[in-house]
Amino acid sequence: MTEQPQRFEGTSSYIATEDLKVAVNAAVTLRRPLLVKGEPGTGKTVLAHEVAKATGAPLIEWNIKSTTKAQQGLYEYDAVARLRDGQLGDERVHDISNYIKKGKLWEAFTSPELPVLLIDEIDKADIEFPNDLLQELDRMSFDVYETHERIEAKERPIVVITSNNEKELPDAFLRRCFFHYIKFPDRETMREIIEVHYPGIQKTLVSKAMDIFYELRDVPGLKKKPSTSELLDWLKLLLNEDMPMDVLQDSNPNSAIPPLHGALLKNEQDVMMFERLAFMARRNPS
Repeated sequence: MTEQPQRFEGTSSYIATEDLKVAVNAAVTLRRPLLVKGEPGTGKTVLAHEVAKATGAPLIEWNIKSTTKAQQGLYEYDAVARLRDGQLGDERVHDISNYIKKGKLWEAFTSPELPVLLIDEIDKADIEFPNDLLQELDRMSFDVYETHERIEAKERPIVVITSNNEKELPDAFLRRCFFHYIKFPDRETMREIIEVHYPGIQKTLVSKAMDIFYELRDVPGLKKKPSTSELLDWLKLLLNEDMPMDVLQDSNPNSAIPPLHGALLKNEQDVMMFERLAFMARRNPS
């Protein structure tokens, strides 16, 4: 039996909160899929990369789209290519396995090393998608009907499933997962994240930028709240532009649009709302 992977404690490039570490290690111990939810930009996808890095495991990524079917995770049989080759007299047609394309679950089940399998943004697919995977994730095996073989995992891979809550996931699927919701980082955690990305960054700049960022997130009616990754992008721009500190002195987002706001505000409704708030603040100074 493969040795139990070492415990996940975060990495030098990924700040993991205590409750997230507990969730990851519980899922690894139980070998249940870890279902991770949270706002976009809170590091759900990156988590799988960091778990793989921390445990020394290969990472297998399955990025889910609206058109993705569960069968594609197992395998796909290209009957059209086989028919075409048959018409052309190609010798390959005599071996049907030449037309079987392995899916990500097949890769994970037969990996020579215990892998981390990332099923990213599962809620993008059809509502039946999670149910269609239930049996395979439970049994860790499936049959290839065209070749009459069974693909079976010698050991259950570490499975990380992410969701942005676009659709409700079926209860039967949820029962089989260990669940964790990544809360949006508080100021102290955010400082640690920023320090990892920009070691030695000026503390005053970080403090002023975070004042603006968190107050901006609290503005009622915001269509899309800026995420951690957008704060990091904004700080990079502020550093690159060598922005004077006095530009950030007024941390009230209602009185002015933040400089380089295109890194934080990502749709015209939010920009227009801030322009209206700034205009009203100028007309009615307190």
